[in-house]
Amino acid sequence: MLDANHNLFNIRADDVLIDLLTDSGTSALSARQWAGIMEGDEAYAGSKSFYRFEQTVREITGLGHVIPTHQGRAAEKILFTIAGGEGKIVPNNTHFDTTRANIEMSGAEAVDLPVPEGVLPSSEGDFKGNIDLEALENLFRQKDQQNIPLGMLTVTNNANGGQPVSMENIRKMSELCHAHGIPLFLDACRFAENAYFIKLREPGYGDRSTREIAQEMFSYVDGCTMSAKKDGLVNIGGFLAVNDDDLAQKARNILVVTEGFPTYGGLAGHDLEAIAQGLEEVLEESYLKYRIRSVAYVGEKLSQLGVPIFRPPGGNAIYLDAKAFLHHIPPREYPGHALACELYLHGGIRSCEIGSVMFGKTDPLSGAFQPAKLELVRLAIPRRVYTQSHMDYVVECVGEVFDKRDTLKGMRIVSEPPVLRHFTARFEPL
Repeated sequence: MLDANHNLFNIRADDVLIDLLTDSGTSALSARQWAGIMEGDEAYAGSKSFYRFEQTVREITGLGHVIPTHQGRAAEKILFTIAGGEGKIVPNNTHFDTTRANIEMSGAEAVDLPVPEGVLPSSEGDFKGNIDLEALENLFRQKDQQNIPLGMLTVTNNANGGQPVSMENIRKMSELCHAHGIPLFLDACRFAENAYFIKLREPGYGDRSTREIAQEMFSYVDGCTMSAKKDGLVNIGGFLAVNDDDLAQKARNILVVTEGFPTYGGLAGHDLEAIAQGLEEVLEESYLKYRIRSVAYVGEKLSQLGVPIFRPPGGNAIYLDAKAFLHHIPPREYPGHALACELYLHGGIRSCEIGSVMFGKTDPLSGAFQPAKLELVRLAIPRRVYTQSHMDYVVECVGEVFDKRDTLKGMRIVSEPPVLRHFTARFEPL
């Protein structure tokens, strides 16, 4: 940990026993995906692998223009290079790290509007990932609509415990945005998991297929960004999809300069094949049933030990409530980061802090510390990788750390970059 400056992103993967840092790009590919990789067409322009990829995305999203990128943050960079800028405001249920960074790097402001129960880890609720529609409407009334280039919804809501967004919430946000002449975009990284939660929990959707539910979700929006490294079941890749012809042309102009030709966009042909196949497989209900139930299993076992988690379990991860877990460590001493480091030292488990390291700020004028709304540690479970025995070991280790929680100390930041500091900041224990 000393060599890594107490930053888990600096730990070599060979030195990790169970890697729950992220579910992004860490999935195991299927036999059919590997078969598709062998058939990848590596033509620079007009690759048949691109056209299979494009057709698959169009069939699911209904969006006309499909622009491949090397991962989701590249799609965000392109979108907010066009739509962002000084004085602009982009509302969301909760922006995740790279989305927020790309908005702020453009000079715009990223505004989070989660529903009140969405920031209460111990409360129960079917759709705690929803956006607060009343707060959104107030924002539209208070701000010049010319300065709100688009609205976003992150499905599922990664920064808020991986919680799903209801179809009703998506539809009503769409109606509200369009009534004010504002386009709506999905951050669609985990669209299939969100669709399956709708099937399980929202009245009227129990008999609908997850594909049909996903298609309805996309029918309410004007575009989306996606990191295919999540629900695309691949190790690299993403896309920007839009209906607006002018926006698509501007995006392709940037793509050619920064990513590559519009029919490969920074990816190999075999990557496009793997994404196309992954997008088909991720909507299979047998897979989704196992995926959601596996995560819930971990949450149930931890709750039986008295470990405080964000409830109910989300789709991609279990989120430990670090504020309740380490109630003696104040936010300015980063309880989530302290807990994540201890889990690694105790059991070789790598996890990710989602709290005041990732989202906290220091006011540049007053120097006052502004903590994040939540202090969480995400145990992100890669898709099709670990077994129940692995997860039982994780539960055991978390329980053992919980038993000695009063002995843990906080952390301080020694140095940090200006953006996305959690990736490269240096820490030391207090």
